[in-house]
Amino acid sequence: MPQHSVTIGLLQHASPVAATRADVLDRVAGLAREAAKQGAQIIATEELFASHYFCQCEDPALMDLAEAVPGGATCTFMQDLARTLKVEITASLYERRAAGVYHNTSVYIDATGAVIGRYRKMHIPDDPRFSEKFYFTPGDLGWQAVAGAHARCGMLVCWDQWYPEAARLTALAGAEILFYPTAIGWWHGETEKDKQHQREAWITMHKAHAIANGVFVAAINRIGIESELKFWGTSLVCDPSGQVIAEAAVDEPAVLMAECNLSMIEEQRRGWPFLRDRRIDAYGGLTKRIVDT
Repeated sequence: MPQHSVTIGLLQHASPVAATRADVLDRVAGLAREAAKQGAQIIATEELFASHYFCQCEDPALMDLAEAVPGGATCTFMQDLARTLKVEITASLYERRAAGVYHNTSVYIDATGAVIGRYRKMHIPDDPRFSEKFYFTPGDLGWQAVAGAHARCGMLVCWDQWYPEAARLTALAGAEILFYPTAIGWWHGETEKDKQHQREAWITMHKAHAIANGVFVAAINRIGIESELKFWGTSLVCDPSGQVIAEAAVDEPAVLMAECNLSMIEEQRRGWPFLRDRRIDAYGGLTKRIVDT
């Protein structure tokens, strides 16, 4: 089979509470320039990269962080950056759709600076220190596989990464790389054993999505301590066999580069034809909350 590779660059960094949006955007631009210098054709941000992770408390005033998408200052900044660097960018933003209606949204920007795809986070958590249902309306744009110049890219966000259905439906839509911008970390009161198990489970889920769907998976997580959470970094890229081909540190900023040979997708699916052997006639129960017996 002909070889077809794309180079991706994941931007892992801290977004401290004390930092201004201008400070964060300047830092992101520097990391993006480094990724482009190293040959990145697609650059991906972490979840809600332009500010601290504000969902640890419920404060209506923090909804002022939301912006128009496209049209807002942060989206426009990223469009200009993509145009300047001549790269494609997938960026995670806090979208103001209407008064009182806000989304956790990823956009896909091409090398001309045009927004060619938009995904609104479908699975919204509501846990201690992750009060996202207060801030985000569940997505209504369905599963996205955006046809960029170099690959068909699936845009999913953080909590989506725990759901095999989301990965499957995005892969079935044609995605070759699943991007998961992420904000996940440890609560200070957890045991070291619990912290280890959580991080390992998170890594395992990404490997499983890659294997089950025969696709590349890229997760981009933030770092740093914010209030009661320490974000564990570990941004990574898995190939279609589930091998981790690039991984960043737990607590250091990184421009994580990975070359993804998209030809491997066909090769992997020929050997492990999971999509071919699906019993689509027998999966009706998946549309139920639980199958009562």
